[in-house]
Amino acid sequence: MPASQNQATDFTERRVQIIRSVEDAKALEGTEIGISDWIVIDQERIDEFAKATDDYQWIHVDTERAAKELPNGKTIAHGYLTLSLIPALTSQFVQVENVAQTINFGCNKIRFYTMVPVGSRVRARATVKQARKRGGALHLSSEVRIEVEGERKPACIAETLGMYFFNKPVSTD
Repeated sequence: MPASQNQATDFTERRVQIIRSVEDAKALEGTEIGISDWIVIDQERIDEFAKATDDYQWIHVDTERAAKELPNGKTIAHGYLTLSLIPALTSQFVQVENVAQTINFGCNKIRFYTMVPVGSRVRARATVKQARKRGGALHLSSEVRIEVEGERKPACIAETLGMYFFNKPVSTD
């Protein structure tokens, strides 16, 4: 069976990890919590990202020049475009419930290992590194890999940090 058909089968059995507390998250430390569906990185997405960030470097937006000068003859996605897909892709397999507020706390480490040529398919794979209580919230550190279909190296590996402030339990008095 071709790899893409096998991968599609794997996703039909995807389980969404639900986190409702710091304890739920701690139980997932060291665990791969999911793999997203593949999404296509098309030129329209790249162009819209360039427009949003004012990053019009030719390797991203000039298809004619890329055809002549880049190794595979295609434009490539911005590294930060690849990074920015993490929230949408990881939301396919992990949900934090009973949350009053969520804050993107940043990243400890980000590395870009391989290009994402236009037309490529990418997906996210995440592992919980550490979960702890901090400032009355869940402080969650995860390693997220953005994989490119058919490539040995990931496009990006990022250690992401999030703060999740849970709602107060509802009293039944």
